[in-house]
This record gives sequence, structure tokens and C-alpha cells, in this order.
Amino acid sequence: MTKETKFDVLIIGGSYTGLSAAMALGRSLRNVLIIDAGNPCNEQTPHSHNFITQDGATPASISAKAKEQVLEYPTVQFLKDFAVQGKKIENGFEITTQSCQSFQGRKLIFATGIKDILPKIDGFAECWGITAVHCPYCHGYEVRKVKTGILANGEAAFETAKLISNWTEELSIYTNGKSELNKDQLKELSKNNILVIEKPIASIEHTDGHIEKLKFKDGTMETLKALYARVPFKQHSAIPETLGCELDENGYIEVDMFQKTSVPGVFACGDNTTFIRSVAQAVYAGNVAASSLNKELIERDWIA
Repeated sequence: MTKETKFDVLIIGGSYTGLSAAMALGRSLRNVLIIDAGNPCNEQTPHSHNFITQDGATPASISAKAKEQVLEYPTVQFLKDFAVQGKKIENGFEITTQSCQSFQGRKLIFATGIKDILPKIDGFAECWGITAVHCPYCHGYEVRKVKTGILANGEAAFETAKLISNWTEELSIYTNGKSELNKDQLKELSKNNILVIEKPIASIEHTDGHIEKLKFKDGTMETLKALYARVPFKQHSAIPETLGCELDENGYIEVDMFQKTSVPGVFACGDNTTFIRSVAQAVYAGNVAASSLNKELIERDWIA
């Protein structure tokens, strides 16, 4: 527990983007509290890629080093807890945590990420982030030139197939039921030797998250090494919505180029605002949010 209850900034979420924001604010001499429950979405992912100086490091090691460096700044504190409620108050905002602590901040940053809603296919969850993946830029090199599948349908399946074709020539689309691809799309996929398989999937056979076979509900099986999936999601925290932050048509928190939400004084950054889910993007967005927020505090406190 922290004795202090009033801060310049409360940051909800302490992974890459929250820590990035905290570092910039700590260097700006701002009094900051990071509230984080310690359940990152990439907890199961064995290695992080496409982030210079840290390529191949584990997500946990990157976060641990970032946290260590951020907490070197004396005005930044870290609380392991889960924010459950938020409200507007006279001079800012108040956040209440699961442990019934309350904190006030002049400004808020939500770096809360999103929660993936995984398909009800036995074995999928165990492979998620290892060989069942979402992004070729994060994982494509590690599963290059192997037999690869795409778990998606319709336009999402078609566009993903075009993208993944750069990493492998052994590619199939698994619609897990009736295909929603149109005739033109099917024609193009056929020209590129990409099969469309409509059979419902029963389970994934794997060893420690490394896919070996797909088993269909009709009893047949197919060898596979990697599976890209477009899975639905929900916001990891409901507080931004309760405060009035608008979401876009895809369910992301709407922000401008400075990471400002539709609610004055509230910023959001990271996976909760964009489909680009990468460490590099998260770090960048946290830095932008912090510098933009700090400028607002300067303007507010400046005496003309």
C-alpha cells in the first residue's frame, strides 16, 4: 500500500505503454502512480520480436527491466492492484482499486490493453502466443516457410491470406464452418494455391504450445505448424467507458494523434486504442501520451 493518495497522474496499466508514459512523466518531475494487476496479455509468449535492442528477449524480462529503470525516478510509484472504479471529481479523477484503496489524479492515462476472446477449440489457448499467433511482424519470422493456417472467415480471412503469403507458400484458410468468402476472393486464393477448408475444428494437437495437427469434428486430421487467428476482444478495463470515453466501431478507445480521448484530462495508449499490437508501438504511444499530458499540466499551471 502507498501512503500517498494524491498524484499529478494516475496510470492504469503498467506494461510497456504504461511504463513508457511513466518514464517520460518521471523525467518531467511529475508525481505519478502506476496501478497494475500483473496480468499482461502476452504473458504466455516466449519471445518478443521486432523491437530493436530487445529482439528475442522474453516479454517479462523487457517489462522487468523497464519497471526497474522507471522506478529509479523518485516521483514515480508502482502499486500492484486492479483498478475497478473511476469517477470525475472537482480537480481531476478518483480511482478505486480492488483492495479498496482510492487515489486521486489531476490526469488519467489508461494503458489497460485488451482481453482476447479465444475460440472454444481444445488446445487453442495453450498455443496462443506461441504457434497460434496474431501478427506476422511479431511472429512471422519464427514460423516462416512452414505449413501455416489462418483461422478466420470472409474479408478478414482474405486480407490475412494476402499478408501471410509473404512468409510461407504452404497456406490454408480454415473458416471453421461455412465460408463467407465471395467468388472473386475464392478465385484469387485458388490462383495463389491457398486452400479454403470449411470443416469445423474440434481441437488442436500440440506439445507445449507447438502445434502439430488440427483435428476436425468429422474425425479427420491435418498436419500444421502455425496458425494465425483473428480473434474478437473486449476492453480489459470498463472504466474508460464509464467515464464517457468513446469507442470506435471496432471497440478501441478513440484517441487523437496526442493520445487524448473524448474526455478532457483522460488519455489512452497501447493495445486498447489500436489494432497494431507491438512493443514498439506501445512504447511510442506511451511516450506521446505523457508528453502531451505534461504540456496540458504546464499550460494549466502557468501564470500569465
